[in-house]
Amino acid sequence: MPDFSTLILFAAASLVLTATPGPDMLLIASRSTSQGRAAGFLTYAGIGLGTYCHALAAALGLSRLFMTMPIAYEIVRWAGCAYLLYLAYKTVRSDVSSFSPTSALKRLSSKRIFGEGLMTNLLNPKMALFVLALFPQFVHPHGGSMVLQMLLLATVLNGIGFLVNGSVILLGSHVRTRLSGLRRFPKLPQYLLASVFTGLACRLALGARN
Repeated sequence: MPDFSTLILFAAASLVLTATPGPDMLLIASRSTSQGRAAGFLTYAGIGLGTYCHALAAALGLSRLFMTMPIAYEIVRWAGCAYLLYLAYKTVRSDVSSFSPTSALKRLSSKRIFGEGLMTNLLNPKMALFVLALFPQFVHPHGGSMVLQMLLLATVLNGIGFLVNGSVILLGSHVRTRLSGLRRFPKLPQYLLASVFTGLACRLALGARN
């Protein structure tokens, strides 16, 4: 297993990476702003599980498929774009009450919010390549099971991410209380969240760096 000094170095790298605004942070912030603190944490839980899936895939060598077969990368990339645009459409079409302060989680179930965070992460091939590029730098060939080492690093990354994104969630929920007073624009939170989904889809389609 990685020694303590290796884990500290990886934690420092994770802090820099997670503190840099990116698609995951943007999605979490928009969820918290539009639907509250609980929705933000559920979204992050889905993203965290996605990180474990990518780490496991990298340990098993599955992520290398993107490098050896470019068509596989393109299929996942465009599937991700389509899914994000679908979420944007569903968000705009949702009932206004789904985004009201008193019923944010009644219409949009916890399962759905968690699943959207998970699928958004899994359908981002950039995340798979990121894990494949970074994690092996902190894995020792003779340090035991490759799978366990990768999952340990994913746990450290998720732990650091929870601290960083937890702050974003708390800030987003505070902003939400301000937005809830805008009675003249009841669908504003929906449009904000739909804009985030559309922006992420465009970013993925253009192949921007994660």
